[in-house]
Amino acid sequence: MQLSHNDEPNFSITKFEKMLKTNNVFFFDSIEFEGIINHYLEIGKVALAKKAIKIGLEQHPSSITLMLFDIEVMVFENKLDIADKKLEELYQLEPNNDEIYIQKATILSKRDLHQKAIDVLKMALEFAQEKADIYSLIGMEYLYLEDFELAKTFYQKCLAEDNLDYAALYNIIYCYDFLEQHEEAVDFINSFLDNNPYSEVAWHQLGKQYLKINDLPKALAAFDFAIISDDTFIGAYFEKGKVLEQLGRYQEAIENYLLTLELDDPTSFAYLRIGVCYEKLNDSEMALQYYYKTVHEDPLLDKGWQAITDYYLKLKNYQKALYYINKAIDIDGQNISYWKRYSQINFKLNFYEEAEKGYRKIIELGNYELNTWLDRSDLLYKIGELDAAIQNLLQGLEFYPNHAEIEYRLAGLYYCVNEPQKGQYHLVNALQNDKEYIIILEELFGNIYNRKSIQELIKKHSI
Repeated sequence: MQLSHNDEPNFSITKFEKMLKTNNVFFFDSIEFEGIINHYLEIGKVALAKKAIKIGLEQHPSSITLMLFDIEVMVFENKLDIADKKLEELYQLEPNNDEIYIQKATILSKRDLHQKAIDVLKMALEFAQEKADIYSLIGMEYLYLEDFELAKTFYQKCLAEDNLDYAALYNIIYCYDFLEQHEEAVDFINSFLDNNPYSEVAWHQLGKQYLKINDLPKALAAFDFAIISDDTFIGAYFEKGKVLEQLGRYQEAIENYLLTLELDDPTSFAYLRIGVCYEKLNDSEMALQYYYKTVHEDPLLDKGWQAITDYYLKLKNYQKALYYINKAIDIDGQNISYWKRYSQINFKLNFYEEAEKGYRKIIELGNYELNTWLDRSDLLYKIGELDAAIQNLLQGLEFYPNHAEIEYRLAGLYYCVNEPQKGQYHLVNALQNDKEYIIILEELFGNIYNRKSIQELIKKHSI
């Protein structure tokens, strides 16, 4: 059957897939096979790529490129020993083929022999006509070795070969960030922009570096230039909005966030920031409207629920705050920040047992902050659960040994349950660690504090 190359834009792929469906055998030249295999590898259809390699090698058994594709798939599937053996055979046939060295380096890298991989890639540079990809691979190997200076150097070489290689640019900035060389990063990006003045990505990255050194006016200017270079660059509008927020220019920030909604599908982050800006402008109605849009767009975004809850907390409308934090917990019951607010709100409503339940949940979820132990013990004491309060503080003491705020509470509680020896032990510990926190005993356990024996003990350890 004759097929015309004009029938389909992807003629070779269409023809190949028709061959697989009909079991007919069509002939393809080796270049066509290379295009077919490359297409399937790029879209992740490895099984079809393998079929194309098999048939391609049957029709062109001496094609080095098809053999290299075969090895590339073997490496991908971690058949490293077989791939290594085949590479040695290919090396005997074509020792100047840079792709052989690249695949060899990939095998070494997969075996965590990163320095050896680098040595082999440097050999590949001697034979490669296009060096950018190899520089990038060397840079990645240095990242594996956590040698960020050399990684940065090779990514810079990569970018010098191809100024549109934004992956290399991002990796260079990553290295600068890891090394905390933000001033040097600014110098590098400015130098790059001297030769590439309309690179919106570079302007965007420059703005982010200025943010890291807290130079807001220059950051704002950089994001403006990114937008001038590409007026559909959503990331630049977002960053510009964030800078305008920090500068207190909330109406302008809103305008930038709204532009992102026009350019692409709405995002919960944009809605949230618009809501925050309206709240800063004291426009409560609009703020709440956008907070609702935030959680509607992404119910899993905790900052949206927190914003609504905090909004009602500020108004002291604790019932509504509780309603929304309960909705948030129904969606994500493992979120510690939700449970913290749950406890705070219930405490405000004098629902002490519910508040204590929240703190207990926080601890179960693995949050062991000092205030969690302290607040929970104070609640347990308030509802008369003295033994539970003691056990809670003893657990807290494991994380914060000899901490005065815990020790004073334990002292008071032990005296309350008529265990004066333990009370005295913890009171002495507390006084030896920090005498200023004695106010805890006075405020929480006034009757204990005013005892003559306690005052004498305090006086004795205050000398």
